[in-house]
Amino acid sequence: MDEGRPISYEAVTVGTPVLSSTDTQFGKVEHVLQIPEEDIFDGIAVKTKHGLRFVDRDQIGDMTTTLVRCTLTDVEAANLPAPRGSLVLHPDTAHDEGPSLTARFGRLFGREHWKELE
Repeated sequence: MDEGRPISYEAVTVGTPVLSSTDTQFGKVEHVLQIPEEDIFDGIAVKTKHGLRFVDRDQIGDMTTTLVRCTLTDVEAANLPAPRGSLVLHPDTAHDEGPSLTARFGRLFGREHWKELE
């Protein structure tokens, strides 16, 4: 796997592979947990085959443009806890309306019932 170039936690993208210390991929980045007001990196939520799991900042060794490498063994990675706190939702705006041309124009130009009234 391409090692990539080192990056800040602010540049990590959703879907970046997350590896254990043995270079075994156990998931992909779902989102970065941070406190932006204080510029504090808390860790990452990782999408695994067992659901979302939390990797603390102290368990992360390297962050590059192509991967996140943790200091966890394969066993530790398999036993990570689920993240706690408020949910992060990723809405699918096309889900309810569908891919039809009429639905796409409705989303593009904003139907009246979708607009916030003042």
